[in-house]
Amino acid sequence: MTERPHVWPTPDWETPDGSIRLYCGDCLEILPTLPEGAVDAVVTDPPYGIGEAAGKNISRSRGNVAATDYGVMSWDDTPAQIEVELAMTISRQQVVFGGNYYKLPPSSCWLIWDKLNSGDFADCEIAWTNLKRAVRIIRHRWNGMIREGNEKRVGHPTQKPLAVMAWAVGFTDGDVLDPFMGSGTTGVACVNLGRRFIGIEKEPRYFKIAVKRIEDALGKGTLFDGIEEMTQAALFEKEYK
Repeated sequence: MTERPHVWPTPDWETPDGSIRLYCGDCLEILPTLPEGAVDAVVTDPPYGIGEAAGKNISRSRGNVAATDYGVMSWDDTPAQIEVELAMTISRQQVVFGGNYYKLPPSSCWLIWDKLNSGDFADCEIAWTNLKRAVRIIRHRWNGMIREGNEKRVGHPTQKPLAVMAWAVGFTDGDVLDPFMGSGTTGVACVNLGRRFIGIEKEPRYFKIAVKRIEDALGKGTLFDGIEEMTQAALFEKEYK
């Protein structure tokens, strides 16, 4: 990770080389301690303020198929406007899912995830960015039990597909911070792409899930062994050249 003129707080979990550092705490307390430009990129899926954590999922049971009960929590009661603004001050690149729920500057580049959905969720989710490029779209099915690649649910009600988060990370370069790490999908994407990662999550149950997923990803080795960092352009060139 690029040397910074600042001492980061001691992480609750990290790799021996410090390339992955995870904090179990409130980003509203941690982010203000960091200087402007502390990280290269923030890629995150913050709370939208739609109450998805308040037991909504259990109402989606259909017939004999019971929906997962994730419990009732309050972290999605309101958008995390202050936290998102703080994250923007410490990074030069930002990708914020649910950006349409936030007061953010105009952007030429929104990242659109088409869920190929037929349920009661929105057909798409969109991420605001400060990147100077055109709007981009990814189509990846994520509809209740019907998930592309049969990706496993890990215990978080708003879990994003790994492929979608890897796609979003690929539009940035350098080290990545996710101040709303949740179940660690952004971190796993960074491991697979050979990118350095800093994650913050205040809910201990989600933090433990994130640590386990990232440990498992590290145990398998990175997707591109020997490649320091991978950007979207490099991924495209590697696949289609």
